[in-house]
Amino acid sequence: MITAAYGQIGQFVRRFLCLLAVTLMAMLVQAPSAFAAPPYAAFVMDARTGETLYSENADTPLHPASLTKMMTLYIVFGEIEAGRMSLDTMITVSKNAAAQAPSRLGLRAGQKIQLRYLIRAAAVKSANDAAAAMGDAIDGTPERFSARMTRTARALGMKNSTFKNANGLTAKGHKSSAHDMTILGRHLFYDFPQYYNIFSRRSTDAGLATVSSTNRKFLDAYKGADGIKTGYTGPAGFNLTGSAERDGVRIIATVFGGTSTAMRNAKMADLLDLGFRKAKKGAVAVPPTPPRNADNEVVASADTNTDALPSYDGSSAKTLRLVMAVSTSPRPIARPSLEDAADHTEAVAAADQAVAAMADDILGALALATAASDQPVSAPPARPEDLVADNENPSDTTATESETLQITASAAQAPALKLVSAPRPPKRAVAIYDNAVNVVATDRAATITEVVTNVSTAGVKSYGINVGRFNTHGQAERVLMQTLLSENATLGNSMRKIVQTNRGYDANFLGLSQHEADLACRRLQARGTQCFTMGS
Repeated sequence: MITAAYGQIGQFVRRFLCLLAVTLMAMLVQAPSAFAAPPYAAFVMDARTGETLYSENADTPLHPASLTKMMTLYIVFGEIEAGRMSLDTMITVSKNAAAQAPSRLGLRAGQKIQLRYLIRAAAVKSANDAAAAMGDAIDGTPERFSARMTRTARALGMKNSTFKNANGLTAKGHKSSAHDMTILGRHLFYDFPQYYNIFSRRSTDAGLATVSSTNRKFLDAYKGADGIKTGYTGPAGFNLTGSAERDGVRIIATVFGGTSTAMRNAKMADLLDLGFRKAKKGAVAVPPTPPRNADNEVVASADTNTDALPSYDGSSAKTLRLVMAVSTSPRPIARPSLEDAADHTEAVAAADQAVAAMADDILGALALATAASDQPVSAPPARPEDLVADNENPSDTTATESETLQITASAAQAPALKLVSAPRPPKRAVAIYDNAVNVVATDRAATITEVVTNVSTAGVKSYGINVGRFNTHGQAERVLMQTLLSENATLGNSMRKIVQTNRGYDANFLGLSQHEADLACRRLQARGTQCFTMGS
C-alpha cells in the first residue's frame, strides 16, 4: 500500500513538472521580448562644442525611464527664469501626482509644498510624485504638460523624443534616445548653470525628508563627475546621463539598457574615458542656443488673456513678466484739411482781437498797480521748495498776502481786468529740489509712459557661492583664502563668511551678483574645486 501511494505521488509530480515545462516553453515562444534584455544604446559628446565622439544605436527611440525628469526640470527652470514661478512658489499636489508609483517623496493630494523641495526630490531622489506635481502645476494636466515637453524637445533639436508623462514611468509612445538625452544634458548645463549643481548633490533636504541621490555611487567613483541623472524601469533597463569635467574639458554621455547599476556605472566610466581621450585639447566652448519658442521664451507676452496662465500660491519671483499690452487703440483725430481751414477764418480773427484786447488791458493794469505802490518788490519769487515747505497744512485755503490776477475772456468780448485775492493751492506731494532743472526733468520723466517687458534682479548683489563644508573653522578659513587667491578676478570684491551648522562650517563668498556667482563657480569647477551658487 505504501509503495503504491508513493508511486501515485511520484506520477503526480512528474505530470505537474511536465505541465510546467510546457507552459514555460509556450511563454518563451509567444512572448520572447518579455524575457529579453533591454536594448543597449550609447552616445558621447564634447560638451564644449557639441561634437559627437561616440555613437552606438544612439538615435533609436527607447524607454528613457527617469531620464525624463531632466526635461521636466528644464521646463521648470525656464518657468522660474521667466518669472512665472519662483523657488518659493507653493505648489498644490494634484490627485494624479499623489497616485504615482515609486520612487516617491510621499506627497498627498491637496498638500502644499514649496517648488524648491519638489525640484530637489525629482533631481536627487528621482521622485515620481514630485515630477508629476510640478508638471500638473505648470500646465494643469499630464496631457498638456507632456505635449509641452515634446514641443520643447523639438525646439532643442531632440528629434526622436516623444513624452507622455513628467516622470518617465513606462507608457505607450513615451520614448527618447541616447543622442537626445545627451543634447538635453548639455542644454541643462549651459542654459541653466545656476541650477545645475542640484545634480551633483549626494543628499538634500526635500521638505518632507532628507533624500539621498540615486547617482551617488557614480559621483563618488568617477573623478570630475558632477551629474546628472539616472533612470530605471524593467523595459528600459538601467539608464544614465553623466557628465564630468577635467582640465577644462567637459564630456557628456548617455547609456541606455544597462543590466545593473554596477554595469551601467562601469560602462559610463568607459564612455567618459573614451570622450576625454578623443576630445580636442584647447577647443573653444560654443554653448548651444537656448530655444526661443512660445513655451520657454523669457520675454513679456502680448497676450492679454491672463486667465489662461496658471496661478501659484506664494510666488515671490525675482524676475517679473509683466503683460502690459494696450487693450484698445483709438483712431487719432485727423488734422484739418485746407477746405476746413476756410471755415475757421472768422473764429481765428475773433480770437486774435480778444488776445490783443487782453494784452492792452494787462499792460494798463500793471501800470496802475506800479503807480499805486510806494514800495518796490522786496522778495524774489518763491522757489519750488518754498511752495512746499511754507504750507505746513495742506488743507489751509486762506488767502495770502500775494495777489493773483484772474483773467477771463470769450471770443466775442474781452472782459475787464479784476484784481482779486485768491487762496494759495494745497502743496503738491513732490520731492524738494534745490535745482529747478531737476524739477523739470522729474516732471518730464513722469509724463513718459513706459512699457516694462522684463524686470530682473540679476545684477543685485544678493548671491553667493559655497566652496565646501569643513570640520573646523580654521579649515574653512584656509580654503576661503586659497580660493580667493586663485579666483581673485571674480571674488575680489566679495565678502568671506563662515557659517557654523550642526554638520560643520560652511565656507561662503557673499555679496555677488548672479552673473558673478555663476562665473566664479564655473571657473572654480573647471579647476576641480567644489562649488555651488546660492541666491535669494
